[in-house]
Amino acid sequence: MALLLLLLYLVFTHLAILQHAVSASFNSDFDISWGSDHAKIVDNGQQLQLTLDQSSGSGFQSKNEYLFGKIDMQIKFVPAGSVTAYYLSSQGDKHDEIDFEFLGNLSGDPYIMHTNVFSQGLGNREMQFNLWFDPTADFHTYSVLWNPQQIVFSVDGTPVRVFNNSESLGVAYPKNQAMRIYSSLYWNADNWATRGGAVKIDWSNAPFVASYQNFNAQACTASSDCSASSWYAEQALDSSEQQKLEWVRKNYMVYYYCSDTKRFPQGLPAECPR
Repeated sequence: MALLLLLLYLVFTHLAILQHAVSASFNSDFDISWGSDHAKIVDNGQQLQLTLDQSSGSGFQSKNEYLFGKIDMQIKFVPAGSVTAYYLSSQGDKHDEIDFEFLGNLSGDPYIMHTNVFSQGLGNREMQFNLWFDPTADFHTYSVLWNPQQIVFSVDGTPVRVFNNSESLGVAYPKNQAMRIYSSLYWNADNWATRGGAVKIDWSNAPFVASYQNFNAQACTASSDCSASSWYAEQALDSSEQQKLEWVRKNYMVYYYCSDTKRFPQGLPAECPR
């Protein structure tokens, strides 16, 4: 009897962790949070579209809050002069956040992918990369692996950034606050976001549509236990993943806060390599 109860517990725990991975419906997993007349869910819940024109942008958020997980989203972006934010965040002044932002550039020039991590309301941990493909031409997968040891940002399965837990150095790490998934297509960010305002939106091509599909969250809600999941205990990239990470950093990284000594004249943040 005790063995049966244990098996039932493990089964229900596993289902709680994977329920969002198998539902894969924007109708059940997300709400339009602003610009409701500029956003819609189509294809029987399989795709969500955010629209930008001269009157407004739009955004959405997840119905559930997650505390650790492996989260994937396929996104197709819009042209120059726009900013698309895709991130996880808790609430309040001392919020935690895991942040992707995508800054549109001139046609033919690389799209800039901006990443950041906030812990207890403190960010300033930016890394930026030129994407090595045109993210407006097709869907690509943008992923976050978040566990107690590390946060890994990936694009199409290629790791681009690892933020390790450095609490032993006195650095706060996001591990206690559950976060929702958010995305917004900003209205007319061409006055600051793309080359400092040098790249303007060509409104003759509006409306612009950013599309999302194949959401997959092997993640835990605040009330479920992730410790049995394989990704929960991962502490380091394997050799192949490490090679891919180094390839991205060598060829496509355009800003790294740990290299910006002018920004931190009193010394680089504690988590930066010495």
